[in-house]
Amino acid sequence: MGECQGQVSKMRVSLSHTSSEATYQMVLGDNLVDMNPLVGQEIQLQFAGEIHCQACDRLIKKSYSGGYCFPCSQSLAQCDLCIMKPETCHYDAGTCRDPAWGESFCMQDHIVYLANSSGIKVGITRVNQIPTRWIDQGATQAIPIFKVKTRYQSGLVEVVFKSHVSDRTDWRKMLKGSAEPVDLKQKRDELMLACHDEIVALQQRFGEGAITPLTDQTMAEINYPVEHYPEKVKSHNFDKTPDISGVLQGIKGQYLLLDTGVLNIRKFSGYHLKLVTKS
Repeated sequence: MGECQGQVSKMRVSLSHTSSEATYQMVLGDNLVDMNPLVGQEIQLQFAGEIHCQACDRLIKKSYSGGYCFPCSQSLAQCDLCIMKPETCHYDAGTCRDPAWGESFCMQDHIVYLANSSGIKVGITRVNQIPTRWIDQGATQAIPIFKVKTRYQSGLVEVVFKSHVSDRTDWRKMLKGSAEPVDLKQKRDELMLACHDEIVALQQRFGEGAITPLTDQTMAEINYPVEHYPEKVKSHNFDKTPDISGVLQGIKGQYLLLDTGVLNIRKFSGYHLKLVTKS
């Protein structure tokens, strides 16, 4: 039996170059726990009753915006609505909550991509977040389709494409099994043709090199450490059940798939947890 505890944040992920399998580490304070070897074993997660804001570290009763206290959720740039909807960026209007943070986070190269998680979707991410973003979404296939100079511009491209394809993942469907394989290159070409005029208009608006089509990219395929998918998705919640245990049957996205239900680790960022392994 082993124990480890600390303030949890989203699991660290990477992609094996040899097996294309997603690898996971649980983050508990300063501790990192390799999770892939625990698949097939019984584990226990205990919520100690403490939640800390991920920004200011104050003790709070409830978290907002994925792990922040209420004041930080209302003042930090990373908690603003434009992070979820980058096409609403208001940096140029001079109303960014933290212009320095906006310059470092938003004013950098982004990728617009197609992924297959619960079906085909369009998404955006910073260049340095590939393939992390795809793994966090539980995608089994993904391919970059544009390189864009800013987050705002990537959001505008995404808006054009999501009139033809979804920009969301059906997390319940994603957790029930692997998505049916699709030809993302063919889908990319179809969407490029359908959105041609609108993309050209954006390129003309922002100038040469701002929005660059990527037509020579290799499609990534991602496997997940899952022994058994749930037939019915039942979610665990530490606010209702502070002591959660079960056999870890797999990991996908930011979810632990237990035989007793699924647990979204990212949702509980800032919670103080103890992980107990039975073997």
